[in-house]
Amino acid sequence: MLDIADDLNRWVEEGRDFAVATVVSVGGSAPRGPGAAMAVDGDGTAIGSVSGGCVEGAVYDLCVTALDEGGTVVERFGYSDEDAFATGLTCGGVIDVLVTPVRADAPERAVFAAALSGAARGGATALARVIEGPAELLGRPLVVRPDAAPEGSLGGHPDLDRTAVGETRALLAAGRTGQFVVSESGSRCGSAVTVLAESSVPPPRMIVFGAVDFAAALVRVGKFLGYHVTVCDARPVFATRVRFPEADDIVVDWPHRYLADTATDERTVLCVLTHDAKFDVPLLEAALRLPVAFVGAMGSRRTHEDRDRRLREVGLTEAELTRLHSPIGLDLGARTPEETALSIAAEIVAVRQGGTGRPLTGSRTPIHPDVTVAADHRSPSRARA
Repeated sequence: MLDIADDLNRWVEEGRDFAVATVVSVGGSAPRGPGAAMAVDGDGTAIGSVSGGCVEGAVYDLCVTALDEGGTVVERFGYSDEDAFATGLTCGGVIDVLVTPVRADAPERAVFAAALSGAARGGATALARVIEGPAELLGRPLVVRPDAAPEGSLGGHPDLDRTAVGETRALLAAGRTGQFVVSESGSRCGSAVTVLAESSVPPPRMIVFGAVDFAAALVRVGKFLGYHVTVCDARPVFATRVRFPEADDIVVDWPHRYLADTATDERTVLCVLTHDAKFDVPLLEAALRLPVAFVGAMGSRRTHEDRDRRLREVGLTEAELTRLHSPIGLDLGARTPEETALSIAAEIVAVRQGGTGRPLTGSRTPIHPDVTVAADHRSPSRARA
């Protein structure tokens, strides 16, 4: 539900009653992953999406029922050969959805409000809820933030909260939404309780080195993909707000010096578009030794060969050099800056999600290879074919 935190936080501030349906696990070619949410308020207004359209009507009805009856349920939606275009996922996947009413007078309202407020402000926030286990624990919220004490409780044994906080903090630190299983007593043995921890973290960084025409197009694509985009160039005449109006930050500095002084993490993407050895070599020498998600460099194959030789001369190892995506981008036959930016973005997405970059037509590989939690490993309280 944190993926629609801005709207839900406004609903909380306005005192609205609402119900939230959250995808808690997926299997097969499901259209959206865990954490995707739809909400319906007391007037019937709906926001968000759990399936991209396949089962939205049925989920809407579940939210209305939850508001009327006050119950929390887990519902399964899957493909039906007999009735593929009725209530089911025509894409062939399976999703389990947790539906929770959030009324103005509910005891858990303040906990949900804390999670939504933190996520809406852009702070690192995680919301943990029991998605499988004793009925009295189902949907109970626990909020975890890196700089504050936990709020709420999953119920049951006090050690359940302690263990859940530790597991949730680990997922939050990685910026991941995921499940974990513990016992009601908080240990790894005993009656199992499955918990979904949704993480909302500040957007990942994309740093574009080189204030060139290709960079302007890449900035736009990076913003579209949800990155916080910085443009860095040592030349003040080119690194200007006029040339890059959509960039979050514009930095005039030598690229390697800026990289040494700025914060990066395992989600950071570094795109080197300068194709000039005096900038590229010291920058890539540092970049390829950082634990970042992606390092790519623009240039012809001749430029790449020269760059590779220079990087070996300054001491980079074979393992470090294999991390470099150069020439940057997928082979789309790109010519224009916009096409080139699309090519670069496509490679970044493929690397991040484990895609092959090959056409889906004629391919038998999974369309969504990043889905690792199979829905049929769970036992929701109700199920649909």
